[in-house]
Order: sequence, then C-alpha cells, then structure tokens
Amino acid sequence: MLTPLFAIAPATVTWSPKVALVMIVCNVIAIAVGKATIKHPSEGAKLPNASFFGGMGHAALLGTTSLGHIIGIGAIQGLAARGVL
Repeated sequence: MLTPLFAIAPATVTWSPKVALVMIVCNVIAIAVGKATIKHPSEGAKLPNASFFGGMGHAALLGTTSLGHIIGIGAIQGLAARGVL
C-alpha cells in the first residue's frame, strides 16, 4: 500500500560534515537576522549564559534556530539536488 508512495519520495542525503556545516551556517545566519530584527530579543525566560547567545532570551533563540533549521533543510535539499553535497 505504501510502496508507490516511497517511489515518489525524493532521495535524502546521508549525513556528512558538509551537511552539518550547511546547517550550522544556516542557523548562524538565522540567529544574526533574528538578533537584528526582533524588537525585544531578551524578553521571557533567560538562558543560562545569555552573553554566549548575544543576550537573547529562550523564546527568541528557539524561534531563530527553528527558522535556521527550516532554511537549512531547504539549503541541504537544494544543494543535494544540484549535486554539491
């Protein structure tokens, strides 16, 4: 029953240091964009070492890293489709 669905699913990339580097870069970019655009990034629960994360609160860091992972998934799939990864 599910076999035809597996046939149309795109091939996924196996994990490698290149894939990890793309994800890290995407998360750093998302954190930088979030730090520059979030009006009150230090609102809410504090992180254990806020200076390490640029003074951002828990919610801001969670939101920016979530966005970074979404961007990272797209970047990894796109680079894999182009044959770069």
